[in-house]
Amino acid sequence: MAFNLRNRNFLKEIDFEPRELRHLLDLARALKLAKYAGTEVKHLDGKEIALIFAKTSTRTRSAFEVAAYDQGAHVTYLDPSGSQLGHKESIADTAAVLGRMYDAIEFRGSEQADVEELAAHAGVPVYNGLTNEWHPTQMLADFLTMHEASGKPYDRLTYAYLGDCRYNMGRSLLVMGALMGSDVRLAGPADLHPPKDVVQTAQDIARRTGARITITDNPADAVAGADFIHTDVWVSMGESKDVWTDRVTVLAPYQVNAALLEKSGNAKVKFMHCLPAFHDANTVVGAEIMQHTGMTSGIEVTEEVFSSAASIVFDQAENRLHTIKAVLVATLG
Repeated sequence: MAFNLRNRNFLKEIDFEPRELRHLLDLARALKLAKYAGTEVKHLDGKEIALIFAKTSTRTRSAFEVAAYDQGAHVTYLDPSGSQLGHKESIADTAAVLGRMYDAIEFRGSEQADVEELAAHAGVPVYNGLTNEWHPTQMLADFLTMHEASGKPYDRLTYAYLGDCRYNMGRSLLVMGALMGSDVRLAGPADLHPPKDVVQTAQDIARRTGARITITDNPADAVAGADFIHTDVWVSMGESKDVWTDRVTVLAPYQVNAALLEKSGNAKVKFMHCLPAFHDANTVVGAEIMQHTGMTSGIEVTEEVFSSAASIVFDQAENRLHTIKAVLVATLG
């Protein structure tokens, strides 16, 4: 069944009903097949989309740009120095200006309040490319990837997320799993669990959808029987080195390594990561963290797991394109 999502914002998962999210995922699958088959139809000819990146990105920018170009739209990329947003011009005023020139606006930055304010004043669809609190475009990609890799319907998926559960990936995997009726487990130290109001929201949704929610400090309990194991970086860009050692020390038991995959008891378990990942010392930041903390085999995930047959991180990355394209087509096409 199709749903009319025209002119809708895409700010966080809980703004949508489960049937609407399934519609976006079905549309993403159809658009992906059409791209591979060479039969893609352009639904966005003449559309103009502004991409505001207060935080830089490889996958999010590339996915939005290629999705727009594939569908006949044009984009303008605004990096942190490319606009007056929040500096000499308020978010509300910037939204009002861009809303008169563009058909839609993507925003990737720190505060959820910023993308919500853009949406309140733009008069055109606004998309959240990532904030500290939520990562909705990543969730569509993750669920499409899990469905493709397992062949299971969304309400039969079982997955675990390990690490720092306080921010966007922990929160979004929690509420998206609740919306889709999945078996979702989060594991991390108790003081790094999601905020209580987010947990309560997920539990309220789960009572409607039949989802199963587990939040624990025991990594073995979280991964037992899981189809997929997710993680994310433990140290964010811009954080002081003063926090690195303490953060890595407290999260070391949650590193995704071969021993942890074995604890799933599932020979077909898959590893997922929203990227970039500190799995080796081949990046400036990765090398610096490893040298600073003394961890040599990787930080949140080992190189052994990241480069193994269990890893589907690049399938996951590609699906950012197809799912973001679905959001654009559904809201603008």
